[in-house]
Amino acid sequence: MKRHALPLLLAAPCALTMTAQAAPSADAACQVWQRELSFAQSVQRHDRAAFAAHVARDAVFDANTPNPTRGRNAIERNWAGILDGKTVRLHWYPHQVVVAHGGTLAYSSGPYLIENRDPRAKAHYMAGHFATTWARGSDGVWRVVFDGGDAARPADAAAVAAFDSGRRSACPLPVVKH
Repeated sequence: MKRHALPLLLAAPCALTMTAQAAPSADAACQVWQRELSFAQSVQRHDRAAFAAHVARDAVFDANTPNPTRGRNAIERNWAGILDGKTVRLHWYPHQVVVAHGGTLAYSSGPYLIENRDPRAKAHYMAGHFATTWARGSDGVWRVVFDGGDAARPADAAAVAAFDSGRRSACPLPVVKH
């Protein structure tokens, strides 16, 4: 029994070191937080080029539905009305970001709000929650690889106010200094 204990005792510090090194830092989570905000701003500014720069070439949107949209070009075509912002405006922000896979894969989620600008619309605001998977490319840039969310439901004035008051522009996670 003692012969087996020594290798375990010697391996324990190595395992702890590997775990500490493999754990992604809050730095990466905050990078994704800011990237998510930048992605939302690209839509609010109706900036197609900036929108495309956030989306991986082989991304999948509406990933949680039976008919997902595959590929950046198809996603841009599918989002044309949203990017124009003439009849519908989409707003969102992250509420949570977690990072895994050695700091190369991240999941962000939070609320979204759709504003229907048609004066005859039954519901001028619809709300829901999104989930986005990000991958850090070999160039160090985070891009969306999967995006999806729940079905929007009508939002009253209180829900719109709650959405507006929940927005945080600064990453709430502590940034680890190396």
